[in-house]
Amino acid sequence: MTGDMGEMPFLDHLEELRKRVIWSLVALVALSVVGFFLVTECGVLEILERPFNQVLPGEGLRYTSPTTPVVITFKLAFVVGFILALPVIAYQAWAFFSPALYEREKKYIIPAITVGFVLFLAGIAMAYFLVLPLGLRFLIGFQAETLTPIITVDEYLRFATRLILAFGIIFEMPVVLVLLSFLGIVTPAGLRKYQRQALIGLAVAAALLTPADLGTMFMLLTPMVLLYELSIWLVRLVGGGKRRARAEEPAAGA
Repeated sequence: MTGDMGEMPFLDHLEELRKRVIWSLVALVALSVVGFFLVTECGVLEILERPFNQVLPGEGLRYTSPTTPVVITFKLAFVVGFILALPVIAYQAWAFFSPALYEREKKYIIPAITVGFVLFLAGIAMAYFLVLPLGLRFLIGFQAETLTPIITVDEYLRFATRLILAFGIIFEMPVVLVLLSFLGIVTPAGLRKYQRQALIGLAVAAALLTPADLGTMFMLLTPMVLLYELSIWLVRLVGGGKRRARAEEPAAGA
């Protein structure tokens, strides 16, 4: 049996959504404060600088405005807070949509949130340890014999955090598609049928999420394609859409 979400008045839906959004924002603000402590006391900036220092040892990142150190500290604090708040945000999203799920589907949600957070961290790790150093070597090595880089800390952090978060978000694809299958929105047959269109969409997403170079774009596109194939297999394995269709048959015939 589903919950009462489908029977709730529209204004009650909005009130429930408002409550979930407020709790998510509270978690984001509170954990951004924690992020500020981690950035200032635990060397987050130094950790993000390591791939750059491996490519250009002894060069160091520069800044051109006296406000830059303060601005990048708060920006990094927000990024760290966002990463820490992801499980809370995911739980609030589940709490909003859970009344639309059957009881046997709900038992998968908490494991899915856990796996999703682990996959997010795996994407971050891949970007930090593999893609970011390779991307920097390729970009900085291009025309290196005629051009001398002067890289500012704000531009580097924009490049690095965008790349790292892009990988973390993309690694969520299997969890998102499995959850959509439970809601009956996607099926293995549909994912396979529109695979060509999906690949075009993934290529466009990779181009938008990564800096403007083909190297990092293809380094993101490759795991995206593999994750899409994995998602099809997982959706077929859990059979969320089929379970929902079978569960709704008696109600439809009643």
